[in-house]
Amino acid sequence: MNKPTSDASAGSKELSLLKKLGPGLITGAADDDPSGIATYSQAGAQFGFNMLWTVLFTYPLMVGIQIVSARIGRVSGHGLATNIRRHYPAWLLYAVVGLLLVANTINIAADISAMGEALKLLIGGKAHMYAIGFGVLSLLLQVFIPYQRYVRFLKWLTLALLAYVATVFVVHTPWSKVLLSAVMPQLSWKKEYITTVVALFGTTISPYLFFWQASQEVEEMRADHQARPLIHAPEQAPANLKRIKLDTYIGMAFSNLVAFFIILTTAVTLNMHGITDIQTSAQAALALRPIAGDFAFMLFSAGIIGTGLLAIPVLAGSSAYAMAGAFKWKNSLEDTPMQARQFYAIIALSTVIGIVLGFTTVDPIKALYWSAVINGVISVPIMVVMMLMAVRVDVMGKFVITPRLKILGWLATGMMALAVISMLATLFY
Repeated sequence: MNKPTSDASAGSKELSLLKKLGPGLITGAADDDPSGIATYSQAGAQFGFNMLWTVLFTYPLMVGIQIVSARIGRVSGHGLATNIRRHYPAWLLYAVVGLLLVANTINIAADISAMGEALKLLIGGKAHMYAIGFGVLSLLLQVFIPYQRYVRFLKWLTLALLAYVATVFVVHTPWSKVLLSAVMPQLSWKKEYITTVVALFGTTISPYLFFWQASQEVEEMRADHQARPLIHAPEQAPANLKRIKLDTYIGMAFSNLVAFFIILTTAVTLNMHGITDIQTSAQAALALRPIAGDFAFMLFSAGIIGTGLLAIPVLAGSSAYAMAGAFKWKNSLEDTPMQARQFYAIIALSTVIGIVLGFTTVDPIKALYWSAVINGVISVPIMVVMMLMAVRVDVMGKFVITPRLKILGWLATGMMALAVISMLATLFY
């Protein structure tokens, strides 16, 4: 990112499209992390084209709730945890932040392990050693590169996701059947189908994305010395709210487009060849090789590494922002480790524990499943609190959300609540 452009002058001087894209684009791209790739691959391998509709269905809901989180951050000038601490009971704050920390750390472990396995597939060697290297690299980049330079690096990393778009075009794809299945799928009420739908919803709409995008809006504001929270500087609102909307629409579209192509790739290759049991993203890449060829295999594997490098800092960073907001710690990726010790300590601790978990006897598939359960359970109260905050004048001033955004946000919240109830029901039946 180049020299920051003043919010005050944003109305008279149009920013380039690339500069307008930031928190929303990175948040959307980070949603397609290696563990998410595994979930999408499972869906495509097991149910073929009949899971493509979920991506189209969740897109507007994802846009709605992410815009709400971004607006809360930019309008109030504080992240979600700080706003929850200021306006809601302490028990709710600590419960949400604690569970978020656990779920994110498990996700980090799964992503680091997947990256190590992917590099092993590409060049051979020891997956555990590669996993350590990726974890340490990610940690060093977050700790020692200032926010403005680091966010530019994350933007370029989003291009890694294009590997999953390219993969589809190196295999034969029956596009007419794909389009028909996407809009008129063959739905099922079987337990396995419902469980997969719930997993897809939980993977697409995750709590760490809310915390990250809200906090990144605060980071963007701090990076410009003339910018202020919109509740105190309403004249800066038109340009910023327009930017948030554009950024989030494009970022979530990118995220869902990639998810669509991952499901499609595994459906057109694995499912059509009778391979329906895929547990990890590395397994999906390996299974592609004899069917789609070396080039598709290399693209899929390289994408796992690129998305992991993008997702790990988002997962660790969202945990750190949440903890810092809960306990009133200084928090910014623009600060040095000496200026924000506790903030960077959480980033380091989450990443190191994630690396260590890869060397334990913990079943990564079961750990990831319970991480999804935790994410699903905490997403509902977080979304409810976000929606309540977004209409409070003491939080948002005159920038309370519009009726249209309110409808989208509550639809997303209701859908996630239904998904969680369905997910919990599958545990007992």
